[in-house]
Amino acid sequence: MRAFLIPTLVLALGTIAQPAHATSSEVHVSAHAELGTLSVLSHRIKFGRSGTYIDYIKDAGQDNQVPFARLSLDIRSGRHIISFLYQPLEINASRTVMRDITVDDYTFKAGTGVRSRYSFPFTRASWMYDLIEGPNELALGLSLQIRNAILEFESTDGVGFRSNRDVGPVPILKVRGRHVINDRFWWGAEADGFYAPVSYINGDDSDVVGAILDLSFRAGMKLRGNTEAFLNLRYLGGGATGESNDDTDPGDGYTRNWLHFVTISLGFTWNAL
Repeated sequence: MRAFLIPTLVLALGTIAQPAHATSSEVHVSAHAELGTLSVLSHRIKFGRSGTYIDYIKDAGQDNQVPFARLSLDIRSGRHIISFLYQPLEINASRTVMRDITVDDYTFKAGTGVRSRYSFPFTRASWMYDLIEGPNELALGLSLQIRNAILEFESTDGVGFRSNRDVGPVPILKVRGRHVINDRFWWGAEADGFYAPVSYINGDDSDVVGAILDLSFRAGMKLRGNTEAFLNLRYLGGGATGESNDDTDPGDGYTRNWLHFVTISLGFTWNAL
């Protein structure tokens, strides 16, 4: 993995040092907001090696659509693009479990009402370099994502409770494209993704393998003034498997969490400069 990361970083730094031929050095700022719904296609989790591999849809009630929102900001100078993203992500659900479910050595018995909280908001900072000139875009770059996870299970009678928390960095590769159809309409795509042994990247002794893929397709149109509207279809997936040495959470530290979400949203862009 390091044999891959080092040449990638060298290439990125070399690209930064090159002049942006025939491009303007003016700074352009664009703000984006999306609002829509999120559907859970598949979501499974396991806490502790002896724990139950829980199906969040069947066992925990993640079978309804939930609100989805996303905020981002692009700052462009020549061919260089810096972007910042905030993605709130929280799913609260409840269900009477139909089987015994063990979470970090605690068992919620069949017939027990259980509330679950899956809170996984994240922030992401990215740098990209646009490979082509003109109104179209094909940009490659790197991202750093900070996850802020709180995962909880609680019986409705208040007797049983398990909570796991985690904050950490995630390095990501990024690609984004945009094709202008005419003076008013356009379509585009964007992908952020990575697969790696987390301990190898972070340099710690946690034996964890993780992955992420944030893939979207959108079509939009220019409105009056400096605004645009777009319809966005997004796949958000990934997860991690492994054991952490964090002693603050109950259990042996083993976690297996993999998810596949789809979102549909309406977005608006304001080109400030």
